[in-house]
Amino acid sequence: MTVHFIGAGPGAADLITVRGRDLLAACPVCLYAGSVVPIELLAYCPGGARIVDTAPLSLDEIEAEYVAAHAAGHDVARLHSGDLSIWSAVAEQMRRLDRLGIPYTLTPGVPAFAAAAAALGRELTIPGWRRALF
Repeated sequence: MTVHFIGAGPGAADLITVRGRDLLAACPVCLYAGSVVPIELLAYCPGGARIVDTAPLSLDEIEAEYVAAHAAGHDVARLHSGDLSIWSAVAEQMRRLDRLGIPYTLTPGVPAFAAAAAALGRELTIPGWRRALF
């Protein structure tokens, strides 16, 4: 049993990574932050999956979901908004999973800065531009 933290990307359901989509499709339990994750991403979950919106839950209640899935031997897809490396609140969950001895993986999402650059039609690294600043 493994908890898979998955970055959902910058807000469009089709901007999840292939790895993230495949993990969602393989896990019988999906916990997602309903207040910030596009509901369309749940279409990738398998039929009959236990799908839990964690927005109204406390950290203790989320931990209880991990413990129950672990006891049942079910992998968990833990879907977070954006990229896991910025404002994702995974650190506090990982500390608890470490304490419980429950394994986990991290699958980054498409970062918002990349989506913003694409939406603006801009490149972030323009040759010669940095030199002009200094």
